[in-house]
Amino acid sequence: MFSMTRYIGLTIFILSVFIVAMTPLRVAAAGEMAQDDKDLYQHLRLFGDVLEQIRQNYVDAPDDEALIESALSGMLRDLDPHSSYLPPQDFDDMKIQTRGEFGGLGIEVTMENGLVKVIAPIDDTPAQRAGILPNDLISHIDGEAILGLTLSEAVHLMRGKSGTAIDLTIIRETARKEGGGTSEPLQVKIVRDIIRIRPVRTRVEGVDKNIAYIRITTFNIHTSDNLREAFAQLRDDIGDKNLVGFIIDLRNNPGGLLEEAVSVSDMMLTQGEIVSTRGRHKRDAARYTAQRGDAASHKGRAYPIIVMVNGGSASASEIVAGALQDHHRAIIVGTQSFGKGSVQTITPLPNQGALRMTTARYFTPSGRSIQSLGITPDITIAQKLPDDLKNITGRREADLRGSLKGQNIDGGSNQKPASEIENEAGAGAENEGEVENEKPKKHVAFIPPDPKDDEQLQKTIRLLEDLNLFKNSGDKKTS
Repeated sequence: MFSMTRYIGLTIFILSVFIVAMTPLRVAAAGEMAQDDKDLYQHLRLFGDVLEQIRQNYVDAPDDEALIESALSGMLRDLDPHSSYLPPQDFDDMKIQTRGEFGGLGIEVTMENGLVKVIAPIDDTPAQRAGILPNDLISHIDGEAILGLTLSEAVHLMRGKSGTAIDLTIIRETARKEGGGTSEPLQVKIVRDIIRIRPVRTRVEGVDKNIAYIRITTFNIHTSDNLREAFAQLRDDIGDKNLVGFIIDLRNNPGGLLEEAVSVSDMMLTQGEIVSTRGRHKRDAARYTAQRGDAASHKGRAYPIIVMVNGGSASASEIVAGALQDHHRAIIVGTQSFGKGSVQTITPLPNQGALRMTTARYFTPSGRSIQSLGITPDITIAQKLPDDLKNITGRREADLRGSLKGQNIDGGSNQKPASEIENEAGAGAENEGEVENEKPKKHVAFIPPDPKDDEQLQKTIRLLEDLNLFKNSGDKKTS
């Protein structure tokens, strides 16, 4: 018997995020097969005939496994953007992300001019202990050049069993600046260790250091536990009397496990529905409700919460934002979210990767679907973009080929008139260099690396401070 996992999320480099639930793979009994399904066997025979023709007559001998994988991928890809065949390596990567740990070095990386660029080493990891620095360029792994590899291929080479060693060739930023690239590269030997992905990061913000900032980057199996610890730690650090409120940053969070999205939402709600799912079969229908207890409150006082979203906030992120918005527990700020309102079921296949297939839509507590639309912020705050990003158009769910249509739980369409969407997209256009009367663009979801340059965050901090001032002035008038 195969197990299946229900998952909601986008698939991005290293991060594969899906919402999933475990159920057995069902095979229809012969007696239940509809008459029309008999035609299926004729189509399968056609497929077999074509496959055999390719194997026997193609100009070069084909790889049978590659042919079958391509056929599976094409069949699923034509259903919708999130259904796909996961080859064994991709399936392993997905499990690593949901587990939240792997054997590796502990660096966050991107690609620059064909080389792997270090964004930052993770605290207390082999990479940090070996002296790897932000902006280091990795040119070789175990003596083999990286040039020509994809980012995922390079990352796969750097991962491995804990306790094994790897040699990196590093080109340091200071050498590039001071020596014009002529300085000798550094040779660094690092022993891999178990790396745990931190889905929750925190810090204190605000002029008076009384605002609790929480960034959730993904929804893996550790997210809700980490968030519960974060709430307690921030309240302790700031002090319950001084604490103004919480900022929950879900920007560029592609999603993750459904159960974690529910747990995170439940942590800030005391009752009512969090999310529901509906699919083709009754078994795909589910309703998740909140239990008593609010981690963002103290002695009956519910601290204000502001949730930040943007075009990179998808799936599980949108479940959390939608639940808190519908229950009026949080103010949602930022820009329109991605709009992925579907649930995928991951079915492991025997020794052959896994099947990822869309099996349900999900709905916010009010019965609305965010599919192809996204979460509309209560307050639109646009991000100021660097010049090199202003002309790049971002993509959301509705832009993906074959994306499902949005439909609310009552059967009505969730789509807004084009003029209304354009008006919302144009809000804050003055910050993004838009020309008046020009059709608004869907900009890329960008977060500046320095919080001081993060206009969305700085405006959100001021908003929370203003809310606190307003509340305090009201308390004085009525006291």
